[in-house]
Amino acid sequence: MNTNTLFSKIHAAIEKEQLIKPDDTLIIGLSGGPDSLFLLHFLASIRTSLNLKLIAAHLDHGWRIDSQKDVQFCQKSADSLGVPLVHQKLSDLSLSLKFNGSLEEIGRKARRHFFETVLTQHQAQAIALGHHLQDQQETFFIRLIRGTSLSGLVGMRPRHGNFIRPLLSISKEDIVSYLQTNSIAYLEDPTNTSTDFLRNRIRQYVLPSLKACDRRFESSFAATISRLQALENHLEQEAQQTLQSFALYKFDKRGLNLKSLLTLPPIMQERLLVSWFCQEQVPFPPREQFLQEIMKFLKNPRGGMHAVHQTWAIGKKQNLIWIEPLKQQ
Repeated sequence: MNTNTLFSKIHAAIEKEQLIKPDDTLIIGLSGGPDSLFLLHFLASIRTSLNLKLIAAHLDHGWRIDSQKDVQFCQKSADSLGVPLVHQKLSDLSLSLKFNGSLEEIGRKARRHFFETVLTQHQAQAIALGHHLQDQQETFFIRLIRGTSLSGLVGMRPRHGNFIRPLLSISKEDIVSYLQTNSIAYLEDPTNTSTDFLRNRIRQYVLPSLKACDRRFESSFAATISRLQALENHLEQEAQQTLQSFALYKFDKRGLNLKSLLTLPPIMQERLLVSWFCQEQVPFPPREQFLQEIMKFLKNPRGGMHAVHQTWAIGKKQNLIWIEPLKQQ
């Protein structure tokens, strides 16, 4: 795909989703890899026309002895485009993360915290990430294998909170081709080839097999994800309206009408709970087992409190259910 066609495709996605507006300040998550470096160059190419202020941000995890070289590479790349770089070491973050067996998950949470801190410091409008079509495909199959809901299968959104992903419609192949054609150096993550990670196994074995089965796979996949997201958006709007109609204030507490909730089909009960938790901004694991545990408590005729997370619990009294924080020891 030539540069004009490639950039036009990204422009179309940005306009469709209204990801970037004139005069925006954008934080760019820069690892030095091909995806984030391509995003840096693309945004630099539209900086003048939209009067954008760009700030690159790099988190040094310190998990490799030579990780400082990544910082230096990112600094050089950003300097070449006249973009300031903010970088920090993971060990210097004022953040407490509990290890759950996945360094990848720890790294993702740490980067998110770091990027959001930089966003606040610079009063930016969004954090731009370089996820592309293959990342979307890999995420879909990871969640499918581990088990998820429709909300999980819709994959990454072009906009989610403070984060935007302008490259979800273009392929890794096009990104690398652009960088090579324009002699733009980039870093290769040595862990990307390790089959110790499920994402890499999907990348190396599953996706190539699907493409070999049918050349229409990528376009069909993108169209399917788009339809799933449209369906998810509709269902979420319905859930929000239902939440409002189920609102109940009783016993000096604000919550939901339990009897009304239990009249819904099981699949809508769970969806309503998820929407409620998100609305209340309480952390929760989006797993079927977690939701079933809560529904078992809600269907039990006895009232009381049920701790469902380290920091919060659901209370039930007569026809009212509510969320309240747990007292920290």
